[in-house]
Amino acid sequence: METFNVPVGISNRHIHLSQEHIEALFGAGYSLNKMKDLSQPGQYASEETVTLIGPKGKIPGVRVLGPARKNSQVELSSTDTFKIGVRPPVRDSGKIEGTPGLEIQGPKGQVHLDKGVIIAARHLHMNPEDGKKYSLKDGDYVSAIIPGPRGGVLDQVLVRINPDYALDLHVDTDEGNAFGLVNGQELEVYSNNQRIYLQSAR
Repeated sequence: METFNVPVGISNRHIHLSQEHIEALFGAGYSLNKMKDLSQPGQYASEETVTLIGPKGKIPGVRVLGPARKNSQVELSSTDTFKIGVRPPVRDSGKIEGTPGLEIQGPKGQVHLDKGVIIAARHLHMNPEDGKKYSLKDGDYVSAIIPGPRGGVLDQVLVRINPDYALDLHVDTDEGNAFGLVNGQELEVYSNNQRIYLQSAR
């Protein structure tokens, strides 16, 4: 049986901003300042942070990820949503129709987001070559088997294929903590007909 290794990326709460909203929050003509590169090529954590304001509270220090996107989007864990009183659905990134909004506060202004707050669906990034190699296509779902004292099954892992992607499995902090995962932990991936099983490498 063919196997391959996948690193796990545990995503903390963060926000993607449109250029319009970047300027509204940080000033006219403002550009994000890269702090560090992320696992996916061309994506980075910026030095900038904002405060999210919901019906029940605030979350300060939320990291802005770059580069600027067409539409602003907030990605929270389920635990985060209780803090500020929003109830977003689990969605793939970019699918924001019918999602709730909130207020975003920056050093130079405040923006009302009509929609765009989601709990990101757990997903597996790969490029088309990987997809062909492992007989997977964009939009497929696979399962993640996590062994150990807090082991279990991560079902409904969405496969996302793009030429710009690097092989990487993304979960949020709630999922990572529940299974005792460590950011960057190598996973061994097992292919078995139409299903992929992920097991922590020993």
